[in-house]
Parts: sequence; C-alpha cells; structure tokens
Amino acid sequence: MQDDQFQFAASMSATAEHGALLRTARKAQGLTLEEAAQRTRIPMRTLDALETGAWDRAGAGVFVRGQLRSYGRLLGIDTSGWMEEAPAVEPPKLVSHQRTPMAQRFADEIGRKLVYVVITLTIGIPVWLMATRSPVAALPGETASLEVPKSATPAATQPPATTTQGQAQAQPQQAVAMASMAPVPGQAGVPATAVSIRFDGESWMQAYAPDGSVIEKGLVKAGESRSFASGQLGRITLGNASQVHVEHAGQAVDLTPYIRSDVARFAVSSDGTPGAVSN
Repeated sequence: MQDDQFQFAASMSATAEHGALLRTARKAQGLTLEEAAQRTRIPMRTLDALETGAWDRAGAGVFVRGQLRSYGRLLGIDTSGWMEEAPAVEPPKLVSHQRTPMAQRFADEIGRKLVYVVITLTIGIPVWLMATRSPVAALPGETASLEVPKSATPAATQPPATTTQGQAQAQPQQAVAMASMAPVPGQAGVPATAVSIRFDGESWMQAYAPDGSVIEKGLVKAGESRSFASGQLGRITLGNASQVHVEHAGQAVDLTPYIRSDVARFAVSSDGTPGAVSN
C-alpha cells in the first residue's frame, strides 16, 4: 500500500516537472495559452492540465500521449520519454455471458414449435370444417316439394259397355289427355312435366325459379324424385351429381358439361332445356 502511494507521488512530481518545462518553453517563445491552443488545435483547458501536471484531467491515456507529442513538437521539446507518466490505458472490461445449457435451448425450441402448431390448428380447423360441411338444410317454409304423387294422376275410366266403336276410341285418348294435364296437388295449373330428376343416392339440391326465388333448397334422400313444369325452373344446383339422373322431355340429360367437383350447376330454359349458367 505504501509502495503504491510512493509511486503515485513520484508520478505526480514527474508530471509537474514536465508541465513546468512545457510552460517555460511556451513563455520563452512568447506564446499565450490561447495561441498555443489555436496552433495545436488542443483545448486550452487540456493544455493547462498538461502544464500544471494534472494529466489525469487531460483525458484518457491514449489522448494524453497524443497531446503531449503535438504540444512538444510545437515547443521543440522531445516528449517521447514522458509517456510512462501519462495515465495508463485501461484494457476493455470483459463481460461474462452465461452459457445457456443445451437442454434448455432444446426445450425453448420445442416450446416455440408447439406454439406454432397450436396457432395453426386454432385457425385451420374452423376453416376446414366450414369448407367440408354439408349445405345448410332448408328452413321451414323454403322447401316446396315438386314430386308428383303416384295417386295424383286419375286413372282412365273404362268406357261404358253401351258406347259405340267411335266413342270407345275417343274415350281413352280423352282420358290420357286429362291425366297428362292433371295439376300437381298444391300447385294448381302447372303445365306438363318438362324436367324430371331422380336421386339414386343421397344428395342435395337448390332449385330457383326464373325470377330468382327459391323453389326448393335442402337435402334429398336416395330414391326420391322431383318434377318441374315448363317455365317453372330457372336454374338448379345438384350435389353428388354422379348419383343424380336428369331427364328433359323423357330424354336423359348428360350432366358432364355442368359438373365441377361432383356438383352440377345448370340453367333451364322456358321449355326445360338445360344450359350453362350465365355469369
């Protein structure tokens, strides 16, 4: 402890001597402290600290050494032997960083991946359910079944035994005409069937009139059928189209041009002819 104090006092004495030499040399050249500061571009307070021997107030050690060299060149003094008295340059302090254990890093990585999976499932499952769920069943009052009951067609009556041969030939034709024009129960005045649909498997349908109003919308069981008169149907959508059989005027309709992902969409003209849906 005493040795350190002795070295510090000796250092202070040496810097004071060097500073007095600097001051004497400056005054010998007739320079003021301000003029010396302008010529060396060193602040006046720093030159004053150098001349008074308080080099610790002149800045860090590396700057003091540079300032002594500049001031010595101005005054014609060799200051290379004074560098030991300049403040020591302190090495940069090393900051110790604690190393993260491998197990903890592995656990943190797994935790981040689990958070990503949970977020993905939280968003993806509702979207998948909405994309794959069946069409909404028809609400009460929106479904209008167009199936013609078998009992709706009145049977042709046999002609009386006392009719003539001409009356016997005309009577069946008149009975057939009456049967084909018989109205569907609950839909009085509907013309003859233009489009008929048979569902060989469970499906769903959305049928719209030419004015856009809903005729029927909902699930249809296997074995059921629907019939529509001319001018009654505007467009229709059929799910599970591969299990649906459509006829127009008694002729089978090829649904292939209208099927996308096993869903058939097509328009129907006033006479019941299927066609592409206009955008």
